[in-house]
Amino acid sequence: MDKIINCKVLTAGCGQGELLVTHQSISLWGGVDPSNGKTIDPRHEMFAQSITAKVLAFPSGKGSAAAPLVMLELIKQGTAPVAIINMETDPLLVAGPVIGKHFYGRAIPVVCLNQEGFVSLKTGGKALVDGDRGEVVIYDRQLPLESWKA
Repeated sequence: MDKIINCKVLTAGCGQGELLVTHQSISLWGGVDPSNGKTIDPRHEMFAQSITAKVLAFPSGKGSAAAPLVMLELIKQGTAPVAIINMETDPLLVAGPVIGKHFYGRAIPVVCLNQEGFVSLKTGGKALVDGDRGEVVIYDRQLPLESWKA
């Protein structure tokens, strides 16, 4: 049975895809290459993994004034995640999707889950982040992404 988790919405929109979950904080500045969407911090557990078109879940950002600029470049290059899930969200991180929607017409929902909801997320699972309804839906079955409604 699909699991629905209520969330706090920081930016509206819907994004669905494969979950990429880490329990380490992420710094976009110096941590992700916008040209290909891969993590480039060799100390991070997601080193060399792509965040492109993923539902990216990490507990919190490391904070950098450049985070919104990196997010904008990810959106511009088409290498951004489809949604972001945190337990605590850095306000600077939220600025990137807000500005990205204005400049590039791409809404990337950013939501917060409590710890119980966050620890239930598993890499490789399929999820819908509905920032319009305040829900994260974790699918219990593997669905082809083409069949998912946008």
